[in-house]
Amino acid sequence: MIALAVLAILMMIAAPSFEMVRNSSRLAAQANELVSAIQLARSEAVRRGQRVVMCRSENGNACAGAGGNWAGWLVFADANGNGSVDAGEELLRVGDVRAPVTVAATDGSIVFRPDGFAREGNLLAAATIAVCVATTRPADNRRLVTIRSGSRVAVQTGNGNGACPAP
Repeated sequence: MIALAVLAILMMIAAPSFEMVRNSSRLAAQANELVSAIQLARSEAVRRGQRVVMCRSENGNACAGAGGNWAGWLVFADANGNGSVDAGEELLRVGDVRAPVTVAATDGSIVFRPDGFAREGNLLAAATIAVCVATTRPADNRRLVTIRSGSRVAVQTGNGNGACPAP
């Protein structure tokens, strides 16, 4: 009986810590998947000598357009340069977002050119993709995957105060 009481007390102490570790792992895994997809897009653009696009996707088959919450993403070789997955264009990777994690961005796609840089017109692109779990465990419930100077990818930790605000 005493052993059961001690076990119950230990479980009450351990459960919040376990939840925090689990949510931290989910955030790290999703952010790492995004970083890997971005790096794949960049390296494939250089290797193939053509544009490679990473875009937001709702169905795993086509790009979904402008930013917002992502259900998933695609990385594809954009042979005709129109920013859409067309017949004959190779899908290089399909990713998905697993609940309770949310992924959001203001842009719907990142386009890497054959020189390895993401560009918008003649300017180097910058983008932020927010990975979040709406919880206070851990307090740092956001990961911001950023692209700066056209190709530098970094992950920053942030505190959303239990919410998942837009990036």
